[in-house]
Parts: sequence; C-alpha cells; structure tokens
Amino acid sequence: MRWVVLLRGVNVNGVTVKAAPLSACLQQAGFTGVRSVLASGNVTFEAEDGVGAEDVRARVEQALREGFGYDARVVVLTPQRLAEVAAAYPFAREDEVRHPYVVFASDPDRLAKLFGRHVPNDVEQVELSGDVVYWGCPRGSSTDTPFAKLSSAARWKPVVTTRNLRTVEKLVTVAGAA
Repeated sequence: MRWVVLLRGVNVNGVTVKAAPLSACLQQAGFTGVRSVLASGNVTFEAEDGVGAEDVRARVEQALREGFGYDARVVVLTPQRLAEVAAAYPFAREDEVRHPYVVFASDPDRLAKLFGRHVPNDVEQVELSGDVVYWGCPRGSSTDTPFAKLSSAARWKPVVTTRNLRTVEKLVTVAGAA
C-alpha cells in the first residue's frame, strides 16, 4: 500500500534532513519506492500489504530517531485521504492577498483543542474540518497572524505540521492519487 508521510519540524531549528539520506533511511526501515517531495519533509513510499497507518508512523518515527537523532513526529496519510483534503480546501485557492495552507495533526483530538483556542479575526481564514485545519493567511504573514502564533506554541509542536496547499497538491500528484 502507498503512504504519504509529513515530517514535522525538519529543516528548521537545526534539524536537517536531506532528501537522499531520508530516502536511504526509510528504505533501510523496509519501505520501497521511497520518494522525497520538495525540501520540507514530505515523502511517499510503499509498505507491505496489511500494514496500517499506526504501524507506518511508529516505524518511520523510529527510523528517523535512529537515523537523524531527533525526536521525530510524523503525520501518515493515504494518497486518497490527501487528495480529499486538497479537494475540500474551502477558501480561495488563487488569491492575491492570502496564502492557502493546511494544518495536519497526528492527533485529531488535540487539533480540535488547538482550533478551540483560536479567536476568529479579520486577518485570516481558519476552519476545522475533521482531522485538518484549513488556513488562509495574508502573504508574508505566515508566522505573524494570531493562528500562526497559536499553532507554533510549544504544546502543539509535537502534534501539528503545516503545508502550503500547492505542496499538498504536488504530493497528491506524486503519490498517484490525482
């Protein structure tokens, strides 16, 4: 079965994970057809039949801890689920004012708690949809808006990872769900 894995917190704050070593690390963990997508911790691969998302998550996190020496956290999705998330983006996709993002979580209950702390405002668009939060923020402000500051707080870092909608759509294409 094909999987898409989003690494959380790589290539920032001193944690560097390059594409070739990442692919080698995951191949060593028994995954095949490994393909790294862009430089922001996105990978797609095959796992043997019968292996579920939680097993994939545990194996990938362990392989990353051993291979790169950091407390790895990942979000695991099927290509089909990723395609559904991309298709359901509720805000304007091509907007001269805002960037489109999707916030993924390894724990949907904690994501709901994060969203519950968000205070609606006129600066950004934020909508919870099951296991993701759709977010539109002004260009150049992806670290400065109220939701950006909230979601980057230490208590949420192990749980959430954010991707630009264009990255999500690229992953859908590479993973073969388009």
